[in-house]
Amino acid sequence: MTSNPEFRLGLIGDGIGRSSAPRLHELAGRIVGRSVSYTRFDLDGLTDTSFEETLAACGREGLAGVNVTHPYKERAARIVPIQDPRVRRIGAINTVLFRDGVPAEGHNTDHSGFVAAYRVQMGDARPGAVALVGAGGVGRPIAVGLGELGAEEIRVFDIDPERAARLAAELTTGEAPVRACASVEEALDGAAGIANASPIGMYRYPGNPVPEAAMGRPRWVFDAVYTPRDTEFTLAAAARGAEVISGYELFFWQGVHAFRLFTGLEVERDALRAA
Repeated sequence: MTSNPEFRLGLIGDGIGRSSAPRLHELAGRIVGRSVSYTRFDLDGLTDTSFEETLAACGREGLAGVNVTHPYKERAARIVPIQDPRVRRIGAINTVLFRDGVPAEGHNTDHSGFVAAYRVQMGDARPGAVALVGAGGVGRPIAVGLGELGAEEIRVFDIDPERAARLAAELTTGEAPVRACASVEEALDGAAGIANASPIGMYRYPGNPVPEAAMGRPRWVFDAVYTPRDTEFTLAAAARGAEVISGYELFFWQGVHAFRLFTGLEVERDALRAA
């Protein structure tokens, strides 16, 4: 890596010290023959205005773009210009491009990454009725993706009932009805698929967001958590015979799509996965 990389990138979020995003983007740069640096900006415990200040500073300091992660994705969508109507509807972004030192474009590769991860593993199989746990910055793009994949119904539960109700009101379309549920058990009842879009299960928030007694026997499950790669939720679902789509797959595909936005370059997926 040279001292003056061609592409300076970064990640803004809370508790991101173990994120593998720097490694993914720097390896992708090596594969395409370009110099890439990728810096973590961990705001955990800082002031409430730190996100906006950090985002502006990244632009002033000449970064090409940044990824945005928990808990700032919805906040970023309120201050960064968004061209894609689908991303405006999602109301959350995880990728920001700078132009002339200011945030110029917001994108959501969580959405495209989830759709790619689902299709690679599940092919043309429709999701059926899906329990979606978590209605925040990850839940919103997953809900839109589930609708595009042909979900029969999306039943969303969040520990904040107002957030679940808002997602249901804003994202219900002709593609798939979205229903806010008062309990996770209501969302799970007879679900063909379960998607965890909450942080429960990651190394900082251990546990299972889905009570095992209410899990039933879903055909497939997805966990947005990828650190650790195998979570309590996915292990319990696998033991019930469910097809598991790992959060690592979302991490991989959203990263590939973000790298293309940041650099304009396509990285060879098999080479990146092997690296």
